[in-house]
Amino acid sequence: MLLRKIFENSKPGFYVDVGAHHPQKFSNTYYFYKRNWIGINIDAAPGSMKQFNILRKRDINVEAAVSNEAGELTFYMFEEPALNTLDKDLAKQRLAEKKNKLTGEIKVQTETLADILTEHMPSNREIDFLSVDVEGFDLEVLTSNDWQKFRPKFVVVECFGKGKFEEIISDNTYIFLSAMNYSLYAKTINTCIFKDNLKK
Repeated sequence: MLLRKIFENSKPGFYVDVGAHHPQKFSNTYYFYKRNWIGINIDAAPGSMKQFNILRKRDINVEAAVSNEAGELTFYMFEEPALNTLDKDLAKQRLAEKKNKLTGEIKVQTETLADILTEHMPSNREIDFLSVDVEGFDLEVLTSNDWQKFRPKFVVVECFGKGKFEEIISDNTYIFLSAMNYSLYAKTINTCIFKDNLKK
């Protein structure tokens, strides 16, 4: 809802959604797609882009695991795909809850966000907002970007369990984005929105 408010008077823009999961369900970008925005959707789950290619045909849809370096990691897949993660410790925590069931583990090749954007970002566009929702791997995604070359106006990240301001400002994601010259613009229960200090 906050993103809608931020861009309510804007012309159709461009988004990047890392951990896009589903073209409609739990999507931070579908609302904007319906209003003639376009963007890049990225998700590591095998076959995840099949539905995107049907329901989000104007978008650039990329099946890829994003990390701070190219390599190989284990991708943990759950019965509820929204819980899928590259974070081994988070996967263990979720398995400790009996309601969460693991359906598989696969090895995936990782790419940096900078490399993906270099390959797929249209040269005539700038990023209005970057949404990162990769279940415990947000910082790895953020640190893998080239912040000189690809600089979103707003960055949207998860901030579960960080209700107090002191908890937010001591979080590594906050510290990193502050170092990139972004400031905390708004917060909901589970989401923090950062704004680029270099853009008005």
